[in-house]
Amino acid sequence: MPIFTLVAGARPNFMKIAPIIHAFQKSQKQGVEVGFRLVHTGQHYDKKMSGDFFDQLNIPEPDANLGGGGGTQAEQTAAIMVAFEKELMENRPDLVIVVGDVTSTLACSIAAKKLQIDVAHVEGGIRSGDLTMPEEINRMVTDSITDHFFTTSEIANTNLRKAGVAEEKIHFVGNTMIDTLMAQLPNFRKPEGEIFEKVTPGNYFVMTMHRPANVDQEQSLKAMIDAILSGTGGLPILFPVHPRTAKNLQNLGIDASNLHMCEPLGYLEFNYLVKNAKGVITDSGGVTEETSVMNVPCITLRDNTERAETIHLGTNELVGTDPKKLKPYLDKIMNGEWKQYQGIPLWDGKTAERIVNILIETYS
Repeated sequence: MPIFTLVAGARPNFMKIAPIIHAFQKSQKQGVEVGFRLVHTGQHYDKKMSGDFFDQLNIPEPDANLGGGGGTQAEQTAAIMVAFEKELMENRPDLVIVVGDVTSTLACSIAAKKLQIDVAHVEGGIRSGDLTMPEEINRMVTDSITDHFFTTSEIANTNLRKAGVAEEKIHFVGNTMIDTLMAQLPNFRKPEGEIFEKVTPGNYFVMTMHRPANVDQEQSLKAMIDAILSGTGGLPILFPVHPRTAKNLQNLGIDASNLHMCEPLGYLEFNYLVKNAKGVITDSGGVTEETSVMNVPCITLRDNTERAETIHLGTNELVGTDPKKLKPYLDKIMNGEWKQYQGIPLWDGKTAERIVNILIETYS
C-alpha cells in the first residue's frame, strides 16, 4: 500500500492541502488501499493563521507538528529540516507532497530528497522572476529537485519545459485552492463585529498588505494608504491586518473614519467579505486567484506576479507599488467598468481528485 506524507506549514498551504486530504479519504472509502500522513511544520503558529483552518476546512488533526515557527528565514528552514528529517526516518513514505512556495515547501523538499524519497510539488512551475522575494527562491529550489509537478496553468507548464523538465513529470491538473473555494462557498459567513454588520454588499473594499516592499517603509505605506483612501469615494475599507503590517501601522497616525482595521480573519469570514466586496486591493497571490473565480475586481500592489493567468483570464490587474498609478484603476471599479472573469482552464473544483488519481496510479 502506498503511503504519502502531506506537508502544511503556513496559512495558504491549508487551503491547498484540504481537498487533497478529502480526495485521499474518498479513495479510501471506495476501497482503494492508500495511506497518508499529515505533517504540520508549525511555520505559522498563531491560531488565526493556522489552527482555525483545520477546523473550518475539515482537515484532521496533523499526525505530527514539527514546531518550526519563529526565527529568521535560515533558522526556520534549518529547524524544519531537522525536525522533518527525523519524522521521515521514523515514518518513511513513498512520496512527500509539498504545496505552494513557503519556507516549509523548500525545507521539506530538501530533507526528503536527501533521504531518497520522491517529492511532488503542488503548484509547481509558477514564477514571478523576482529574486528579491523569498517565495521565488523557494519555488526555484523546490522545482529543481521535484519528481512530479502538479501545475495550475499552461504558463507554469511552459516555465518547467524551459527549465528542462521532462514532459512525463508535468501534470496539468488545475488549482487546489479553487477546489477549496468552490467547496466552501456555501459555508462563507459574515465575521462578527459592529463594522461588519454595518457594511452592505457591493459597497465596501477589502484590503490586504503584507509584502516588505509595501509595508516595511512607513512613508511608502502611508502614501499608498492615502492614495487608496482618496480613490475609494469614502466607502468603507476593511483591512484585516497581518501581524507584520500591524507594527508599522502603529507609527503612521492615519486617521480615516472609513478605514477599519481588524485582526486576521478565518478563511470562511475573509472570503465572505471578498465575495461581497466592490473591489479588493491586495499584494497576495492567492487572493488574486479567489477574486478571479468569484468575479470580484482585484488590484494587485506588486510590480510582478507569479499568477499571470489571473490577469489574462481573471479579474486581476497588476498596478505596481507606486501610489500615483492607483487612481485610474480605482476609478474603473467605482464606475463599474472592470473586466469580467473569462474562465481559467481546469479551475473547476476537481483538481485534487486528478492529483490523487495520478499518485495512486503511479505508486500502487
